Amino acid sequence: MDKKTIVTGANPYMPLWEHVPDGEPRVFTYNGETRIYLYGSHDTKKTDYCGPDYVVWSAPVDDLTNWTCHGVCYTASDGGDLYAPDVVQKGDTFYMYAAENRGSSIMLVTSKTPWGPFTNPVKTELGFDPGILVDDDGKVYAFWGFCECHAAELNDDMATIKKETVRNHIIGHSKPFWIKEDDGHVIPEDGFFEASSPRKVNGKYVFVYSKRYEYHKPELGVMGSCNGFLSYKWSDSPLGDYKDGGDISFNGGEVITGPDGDGIMTYQWGNNHGSLMKINDQWYVFYHRQTGCNEYARQAMVEPVDVAIDKNGKIFIGKIEYEGGEPVKSDVVDMTSQGFYKDGLDAFAIISAGYTCHMYDGTGKHNYLDNAEGTNKDVRRAHIKPVYEGNSAPVVDIQSGATIGFRYLNFGNGGASKATITGDFPKGFKVSIRLDSYDGKVVAEKAAEEDAKEIVFEISEKITGKHAVYFEFVTENGETRAVFDTFTFD
Repeated sequence: MDKKTIVTGANPYMPLWEHVPDGEPRVFTYNGETRIYLYGSHDTKKTDYCGPDYVVWSAPVDDLTNWTCHGVCYTASDGGDLYAPDVVQKGDTFYMYAAENRGSSIMLVTSKTPWGPFTNPVKTELGFDPGILVDDDGKVYAFWGFCECHAAELNDDMATIKKETVRNHIIGHSKPFWIKEDDGHVIPEDGFFEASSPRKVNGKYVFVYSKRYEYHKPELGVMGSCNGFLSYKWSDSPLGDYKDGGDISFNGGEVITGPDGDGIMTYQWGNNHGSLMKINDQWYVFYHRQTGCNEYARQAMVEPVDVAIDKNGKIFIGKIEYEGGEPVKSDVVDMTSQGFYKDGLDAFAIISAGYTCHMYDGTGKHNYLDNAEGTNKDVRRAHIKPVYEGNSAPVVDIQSGATIGFRYLNFGNGGASKATITGDFPKGFKVSIRLDSYDGKVVAEKAAEEDAKEIVFEISEKITGKHAVYFEFVTENGETRAVFDTFTFD
C-alpha cells in the first residue's frame, strides 16, 4: 500500500486535519490567475466554536482538488474569537468583514491581494453573520442578523449603511424555543436563522441562509428542531420582496428509509453555513459538516447543484425535477464523499475512512450529535475522530451492525478483485463490502480471526465503473468497538 497515491481534496476538500467552517467561496482573478478562495474561522479551540484568527485557502479553477493554504490572513484586533467572515472585491481592493467578539462586532479590514494580510480595522454598522453583494452596477448591499434578517445598501466607505435603504425582516425568521412571542415575522416552515449570504444567480438575487426547522420533516429524518440546512429565497431586485425558494444542502448525510417508512440521517447533523459559487460553468454549494461528538471540529464540504428558471421567472436551485422540460421542484443535493471528483474517487488509491458520508448504526434510530462526548454520554455511535495532522481521520466507536459508506468510487474498466482495510478490528468482527446501498449486494466478507490492524479481502466478482461502497461491521460481542482508518482496492 505504501506505493499507492493517497486521496486528497475529496469531500471535505481541504485536508482532513483542517477545520474551517462557515465558508463563503469567492472567485477572484489576480495577476492574471483565476482561483477560488475560501476564508474561514478556525475551529482551533477544540471545545468551543472557532478561534482568534482567519485562514485563507485557494485552488486554481482548472484544478479544484489542489488546494493551497495561504496561512493566517487576519487576527482579531481584540484578541477574541472570530466568527464567520465574508470577503468581496471592489476595484483593486479586497474587503473583509471580520466578525470579532463572537460575531457581535463587525470590523472592515482591507488588502490589495486576495490572500491578505487584511489590515486597518474599521468598525462597521453591520451585525451578526454579514454577507455582502457587489452588484453589476457597483452598488454594494449587506445582509446580516441572527433569528432576524436585515439588509441595506452600503455607502462608498463600505462600512456604513444608507439609512433610507434599510429593510428590517427582509425575510421572515424561525421561532426558536427561546423566543416567547410571535413578533409578526415568524415563518415556521421556511424561517431565517443565521448565515446570511446574498448571491446573483442567472440574473436573480438569491439569498442563501441557514434555516432552522422547528417541526418534523420525516422524509429527511428530521424529528424536531434542526438547523443543518442551507436554504434560499429569491428576488428580482437586491432589496426587493424575496419569494419562496427551497433547501439546497443538508449536512445529515445520506438519508435512508427506516423501518417505519420515515427517513433516517446517516450522519450527525449540526449547524450549517456556506453559499453558492459558479466555477467553470458549474454551480456549487459550499457548506460544512460536523465531525466527532460536537460542533467544534467542522469541515468544509462542496457539492454541484443544478440551476434553472421556469417560464414564470422562478429560480430553482439544488436537485431539480422537471416535467415537460420545465423545472417544477428542487430539493437538497446529495451529501457525498467525492466533492470535486465528479467521476468518483480513485478506488485504487488509499482512501481515508474520514471521507465517509454515511455512518449508520443499524438500529433504525435517528442520528444526532449525541455520542459519548455529546449530550447523551450513554450513546457510543460511530463517528469521525477529529485529527489535527496527517492525511487520514479514522472512524471510531464502530459497533456491531454499523455501515460506513462512501459515495462514490470509480473502479474504471479494469475492475477490482481485492480490497484491504486498515484500523483496529477486534477478534470476531466480520466486515462485509456492499455495493450501491448500505443493504446492497455483498461482494466480499471476512472476519478478524485475531485482533487485527489489517484485513485483506478477495472480491467475489470483478467490480467496474462507478459505485457507492459500504463496509458493514458485525460481531457477536456487542461491547466491542472497531476503528476504521483507510481502505483501498486492487
